[in-house]
Amino acid sequence: MGNGDSRVRGLAARAGGWSARHRWAAVGIWVLFVVLAMGLGSAAGRVDVKDSDQLKGETHTAARIIEDAGIEEPASESVLIQARNGSLKATDSEFRAAVTAVVKAVEGTGKVTDVTSPYDTRTISKDGLSALVQFDMRGDSDTAGERVEPVLKAVEGVQKDHGSLRIEEIGGASMMKTFDDAFGDDFQKAEYSAVPVALGILLIAFGALVAALLPVLLAVTAIMATMGLMGIVSHVMPMSDTANSVMLLVGLAVGVDYCLFYLRREREERQAGRDPQTALRVAAATSGRAIIVSGVTVCVAMAGMLFTGLAEFEAMGLASLMVVAVAMVGSVTVLPALLSLLGERVEKGKIPFLHPESRLRRNRGRGNRESRFWTAVLKGVLAKPVVSVVVAAGALLAITAPAVGMKTQQLTLDQEFGDSLPIVQTYNRLNEAFPGGSEPAEVVVKADDINAPEVKSALADFRERAISSGASRGPVDIKLHDEQNVAFVYVPLVGGSDLDKAGASLDKLRDEVRPATLGKVDGVEAPITGQVAGSKDFNDQLGGAVVPVFAFVVVFAFGLMLLSFRSLTIAITSIVLNLLSVGAAYGILVAVFQHGWGASLVGAEGVGAIITWLPLFLFVILFGLSMDYHVFVVSRIREARLRGRTTKDAIQHGVVTTAGVVTSAAVIMVAVFAIFGTLSMQSMKQMGVGLAAAVLIDATIIRGVLLPAVMALLGERNWYLPKWLNRLPDLTHDEAPQAVTRGAARDDEGEPVRV
Repeated sequence: MGNGDSRVRGLAARAGGWSARHRWAAVGIWVLFVVLAMGLGSAAGRVDVKDSDQLKGETHTAARIIEDAGIEEPASESVLIQARNGSLKATDSEFRAAVTAVVKAVEGTGKVTDVTSPYDTRTISKDGLSALVQFDMRGDSDTAGERVEPVLKAVEGVQKDHGSLRIEEIGGASMMKTFDDAFGDDFQKAEYSAVPVALGILLIAFGALVAALLPVLLAVTAIMATMGLMGIVSHVMPMSDTANSVMLLVGLAVGVDYCLFYLRREREERQAGRDPQTALRVAAATSGRAIIVSGVTVCVAMAGMLFTGLAEFEAMGLASLMVVAVAMVGSVTVLPALLSLLGERVEKGKIPFLHPESRLRRNRGRGNRESRFWTAVLKGVLAKPVVSVVVAAGALLAITAPAVGMKTQQLTLDQEFGDSLPIVQTYNRLNEAFPGGSEPAEVVVKADDINAPEVKSALADFRERAISSGASRGPVDIKLHDEQNVAFVYVPLVGGSDLDKAGASLDKLRDEVRPATLGKVDGVEAPITGQVAGSKDFNDQLGGAVVPVFAFVVVFAFGLMLLSFRSLTIAITSIVLNLLSVGAAYGILVAVFQHGWGASLVGAEGVGAIITWLPLFLFVILFGLSMDYHVFVVSRIREARLRGRTTKDAIQHGVVTTAGVVTSAAVIMVAVFAIFGTLSMQSMKQMGVGLAAAVLIDATIIRGVLLPAVMALLGERNWYLPKWLNRLPDLTHDEAPQAVTRGAARDDEGEPVRV
């Protein structure tokens, strides 16, 4: 139909058409929306998730008791004093002199309170070679890391005077400071470098500065608007720094992707000889529609996090959902307006060696340049689809196999950071001398009268039985808050940094010791919290959420694909292929980080476990993001079939014509995620490597081999929809103007194909 006018249906086409006709209004509305969202969000402020809302179960109950009592738990610190060569014991005069010097030095800073000597609290190891001076930091525990420097220097000063002893400080404040110093800028660098990396790849993809800047501009404005919206929404559902970082990652990925899809299609239509208005209309009706289908699917996947019951996950899910929705709306409204305003000026700032179509007019009429590499690959795949399916699926299943033995847990300090930091070495030495002493279980005891004889007796009995039961080797410390009728009981768990053994000790406390002591006193609450308890409660709660979240995401994604393509076959294959992609990512994670196979290649090490929150997080994120490519590629295949091509030709055309944009989008995502794989924390490495590997597999093996091979085997069955499903709403992909022609696809009996 050339450049003739043709009416197309659908929200994306109408939105794009309106924006192109009212371009200044569309741009103005978008700018106003971003400014208002940021302004209102800044004025409202952000409410962050409280400790008492982080988890359910005993951890939640303990945090609620502390919060209701108005008790501000200080950041506790310990100074480990240890004989270097075993020649000195805690009873020796030199050792005693060092302890006295430490007590005097830390008290002299004026930054601490409740300093205790190991000779008073019996915090001396069984072999007599180690002792702990313990104290609390004054002020808010959340900011204690900012005030601990003078205390650390005071301890260092004592160390210089006692060379035969090892004198080291460790605790909440000192760890906070160490991590801030070592990794505080790490995340910012990763976040700041993501945008330049994406821009650099877009410059290579488009070969023009203006065209490369548009996707980044859309993504950045979408992220800015969402930051403001997060502040407003946080008053209903609290947010967090983690949710903010995840939102930035997802926003950059989908914002750039959606804009990339739209831009490449508009450019392709102009290169084919269509005028700018028609090219924009075709892009709106096709890529715009794919963006809406993909965006809604991603939003549904992100909404799955809301079913976990975990405040942190709910914050991440809602923040991600919002940024995807904002980026999606921006892509089908302000982007066509900007393209209409710019016209061929979108090619300004051409980079000679990177701009394959430096002169659009010279290339008009040549059609879209198809990827030679993917053309060659597709030729082999479509010639032998059975072999391709067996080899590709077999390879992915082999990669997935290690995931069967996946072990999840919260990573301990030495697992998270290795032995590179001095404080990690101190952590290991402390746990060796005082098993569980660095992260004891904390029993929060609430009573009507904490000083009542029966309560005091139960506390003493609990202390005794905690040690006699084998759950702890002591010392068990009790701190009373008389006014609030609350007591804190600190119990070092046998097992220390070995969370499996420490978890067994925790179970013994909860199931045996507590019922036999504190549990016998009426009106007493005694939830047990702490890192080990928090890890166990988190695992238990997350385990209960896995099935509902998986079911919700899969069922709704299936429904959306069914409505969007009106094909039962496409919906089923979409789900299966996405699950294969996620499974392969799980397998890589387990192989690299749990078993240590090839870990050194990514600057990591095998730590024996995957951090608890990652599998579910990866499933939701990857299931959503992989739909970007899938919807985009299948939409092009369907469009080509609708124009009259055979299914086999439509598959080849759809895959090779989208190969460039899918490759560019995948490279951007892989590069951005890989940045997080370079961070020092093992949990961030796991997230970065898992996301990058999954996207790479998804854009190559899944979309380039398995998808076309499976569709080639299915043939016309790809478009099968049972008659009883014909009453479903028709949300199929919009036809481009040239699609409704006399050459429309027909089946073997001459009837029009319902694609």
